[in-house]
Formats: sequence, C-alpha cells, structure tokens
Amino acid sequence: MAIEPLRRVSLVGSAGDKDAVLDRLQALGCVHLVPLAAPPDEPEKQPPAHAEEARKALRYLMDEPQKRRQLRADEGFDIAATVQQVMDNKDHLRQALDRRDALAQRARDLAGWGDFTLPPAAELGGRKLWFYRLPLRHLAALEALDLPWQIVHRDNREAFLVVIAAEEPPADLLPVPRVHTGALSLSEVERQLEAAELALEDAEAERRALTRWIYLLTKHFARAEDLAVRRHAQSQTLDGDGLFAVQGWVGASRLSSLEALAQEQGLALLVEAPAPGDAPPTLLSNPERLGAGEDLVHFYQMPSYGSFDPTRVLFFSFATFFAMILSDAGYAALLGSGLLLSWRRLGASAAGRRFRVLAGAIVATSFAWGVAVGSYFGFGPAPGSLPAQLKVLDLNDFDTMMRLSVGVGVFHLVLANLVRVGNLWPRLQALAPVGWSLVAVGGFTLWLALGAAEPGPLGEAVGYGGIGLGLALVFFTSSARPVSGPVSILLRGLDGLMALTQVTKIFGDTLSYLRLFALGLASASLALTFNDLARQVGEQVPGLGLLLQILLLLIGHGLNMALGLVSGVVHGLRLNYIEFYNWALSGEGYPFRPFKKTEMTE
Repeated sequence: MAIEPLRRVSLVGSAGDKDAVLDRLQALGCVHLVPLAAPPDEPEKQPPAHAEEARKALRYLMDEPQKRRQLRADEGFDIAATVQQVMDNKDHLRQALDRRDALAQRARDLAGWGDFTLPPAAELGGRKLWFYRLPLRHLAALEALDLPWQIVHRDNREAFLVVIAAEEPPADLLPVPRVHTGALSLSEVERQLEAAELALEDAEAERRALTRWIYLLTKHFARAEDLAVRRHAQSQTLDGDGLFAVQGWVGASRLSSLEALAQEQGLALLVEAPAPGDAPPTLLSNPERLGAGEDLVHFYQMPSYGSFDPTRVLFFSFATFFAMILSDAGYAALLGSGLLLSWRRLGASAAGRRFRVLAGAIVATSFAWGVAVGSYFGFGPAPGSLPAQLKVLDLNDFDTMMRLSVGVGVFHLVLANLVRVGNLWPRLQALAPVGWSLVAVGGFTLWLALGAAEPGPLGEAVGYGGIGLGLALVFFTSSARPVSGPVSILLRGLDGLMALTQVTKIFGDTLSYLRLFALGLASASLALTFNDLARQVGEQVPGLGLLLQILLLLIGHGLNMALGLVSGVVHGLRLNYIEFYNWALSGEGYPFRPFKKTEMTE
C-alpha cells in the first residue's frame, strides 16, 4: 500500500561497451531512463518496415479460432516473407468472401426467372430485356404500361416481370426499381458460386495453416521493438572522451541487481536519493492479487511520487459501492456463475488474472450485501427462513438507508483527508485536513442528532463543536505563507477565508454518496416491478401466460441487471475518482516505465 522509494542511479563506462551494457540493462528491466542528451536532430530509427505489417498479421492470425501447432525453431524463418504471405492470404480471403457473397446474391435474384440465357442482341431487333420483381398488390400498374411486357413467373408475393425496350425505361416506370440480373445464366452463376466457395475454403485452410507461425512472429516482432527501444536509449546517453553515461530511476528493492550488473561490467555506479526539486516517476508496489487496483489507478490518474498509493482503497471501496448499487444477491450469483465459467480463460493472461480477482471481490461483496438487504431477483425471503434471519437491512427504510449511505460517504472522505494529513506531515498545513475531517464528522453527527426521535443535547453539542473546531483549524492552518509582518498576517487570513469556501464542497461531496442508496433502491424497485408484471400476466392470460411470464422475467431482469452493472461501474468509480481523489491527492505524477525487453524467452 505504498509508492516504492526510488534512487537516482548513474552508470559510467567505456564507450566501446555501450551497446553491451544497454543490452544487459534492458534485459534487467528495472530502470526508468532519464535522458542526459538533447533529442537528436534526425528522427530516431524506427523498427523494420515490416513491424506494423507484422502487428496486423498477428492480429489476423490470432482471430482464427482453429490454430495449428506452433513452430519454435528460428532456423530458416523469414519474418518479412511470412508477414507478406499472411497479408496476401488476408487479401485473398476478403476477395473470395466478397465474390462468394456477390454471386450468392446474384443467384437469389435470378432464381425467380429460372435458368435462361439472354439471346443475341441481333435477334431482338435492337431491343433489350429489363427485369422487375413486382409485388402482387402493384399488378394494376401494368395496365398503364405502354411497353411490351410478360410475367414469366409468380409466387404468393411477387410477379417476375420482363419488359422489352430499346433503352432503359425511366426509373418511375413501375413502383419498384429494376433488378440487375447480369448477362450470366443461373446455371453459370451457380457454377461460379461453387468455385468461389472452394476458393474461400482454400483461403481459410491456408489461414489455419499459417497460424503455426504465431509464436515466431510474436518473438521476432518483440525483438524488433526491443531493438528500436534500445536505439532510442542510445540517443539518451551522454557520450564524450571515450566514455558514456546513462542515468535513470530504480526501485530501492532492485538496487542490488543493478549493483551486481555494475560490478560485472566494470562500470562506475553513483546512487543518489531524490533531491527536493526532483520529480521522480511513480512506481506502485502492491501484491499481485491487488493488481487490478493498480489498473484502476492507471486508468484515471497516477499519484505523484511523494503522494499516496490509492490502490487498496480503490479496490475495496469500488467493490463495496458496486455491491450497494446492485443490491441483489440473485444478480450477484449470476455474475459469480459467469466468472466461474470464464475463470480458466481469464487465467491465460496477467491482465485476466488481475481482473478475475477484482471480479471475485465484487461478486462476493455484492452477494453479501444482497443477502443483508434480503433481495433475490426482487423477491424477499420467506418469513422464518435462514435468508430472512440474515436480512438486517430494509431498502424501503429510507431514513436508515440514507443515514447508512451518508455514513459511508463520511468515512470515505475522512479517510481521504487522513491520507492528506500523512502527505503534509509534519508541516502545519497537515492540520487543515484534520479540520475538514472534523467538519464532516461533526456535520454527520449533527444531522443524526437533529433527525432523532428525541434529539439529545450531547449529539448537537458534538456536532456543532466538531464543525466549529474543524473550520477554525482550516482557517488558521491552510496557508503556507510565512509570517513576516502585518501584511503577511492579513494575507494568511485571506488564504484561510478562501479555504473556508470549500465548506460547501465537502457537504456536497458527502451528499453525493446518496446515489448509493438511490441506485440500489431503483434496482430493487425495478426487479419488484417486473416480478409483479409477470405475476399479473400469468393470472390474466391462462395457458400462454406461463411463456409470457418467462419472457417478461428474462427480458426485465436482464435489462435491470445490465443497468445495475453500468451504474455500479460508472458511479462506483466516480465516487473514488472525483470525491476521494479530490480530498486525498494533490498533484499528478507519471508512471514508472522500465527500460526492458519484451522478447519472449523459452
């Protein structure tokens, strides 16, 4: 739950060893490089020209569901030729698919007229045949037609009409546009369609065969990217007098690995702590099971180096907020079933493993909260049953649920201000977040006391006292301006007054947590409404009513669950990113990006 301490490291060595040292440093993968040289005038060297094509080829092959055994031997592998072969196959497959679809449509258009061959133009005396598919309800339009025409076939919906004319008839001749049948007969179109189907099958078979190169394409593509990154790093070193110097940031836990590398390569190593004016990158350090929390942090805003790591707060508060918004144990059980079905597939990648841990926490929290409020697909538990005994909250008890939601908001914002205290300590300004915490707790206590059936003087005294003391701390400790005379004292007073203007913000942010109750109540009310509608349909429509009930329940609960998922994600993250971040973090940092290799190793 911390941002890992960093050290500035400088490595100096012989210019002749520069490439080897950078290669080893990239393999070590623990240093965030800092440029020591000005950007080169010429654009940096790019990866080989086939790199972008290789990316497209890999994506194309990865989309093929039936993959072949992977080849792993590099001998004789030509990445450029293989990429070209894959891209050619992609073009051939698209062309074959387009031709197959066009011929299939042409065959459907010709089917109504049967298998015929157009006569030579000389036999028609300069006239041509124009084809129309006329709905039967428009047959009366033929009475006004002054051109020769003939219905060659009709079914229960359309008449297949042929009009004879030297030039193309006007577009408004009939209520429908003419059909472009082409010059080929139906039998010829069907023959070409069969050939197109075979060509499509051949292209698909070739694509499946080409999937055996996925591993080697990935490996060589990563090697090309690593080479480009290393070339860029070479332009960031300081060179002169037969020496080179490279500088960067490294986590304190990996410093020993860098010291071993320096000793092995005969390099001079200088290790320094961050100076007051430095702006190191932010390296989050959390257990792997909380990796999804780091992903949430990266998604919105990276805290500055000297700030606080919000990973764990985001992880657990997001799961809690999501559960309060969903407010149904039945929906949580469905989500859990989907998670179990995709558990192994998610475990195939590091991102998937992180996500499934977060999803598991969300499902467990949502199920526990759904049991606590006694909602199972909108149905309440039977009296005297175990679920009824586990029900401790009632969503329809507005007063209690509002107090609970606001209490959660107060706790969240107090936690955010206490985080701010840790960031500012031991400066005097650290007392200002303490003041805002007292204001939030005091306001909540006063609200509870005034809303009680029998208001007590103690609760009111604690509430007013907390608000007053908190505002006083904010007024006197918010300013960082040094006291050097009457003018500075006056300016500090103005700073304090400006800080007090945020009192409306903290109360507004606290009330923002009422959305947890409102959305949870809306979800439960919708589920109950769909259940009542299904019951009424079953009572009023005998026989077919059971089918209608099932459809109504599936559609209704599916829609409600989808709305709950969207609301849980959007508002669960909003309360963290807007309310919590605003009070907990000051300043934005940038992520630690290690200089490392991406090439696969056996």
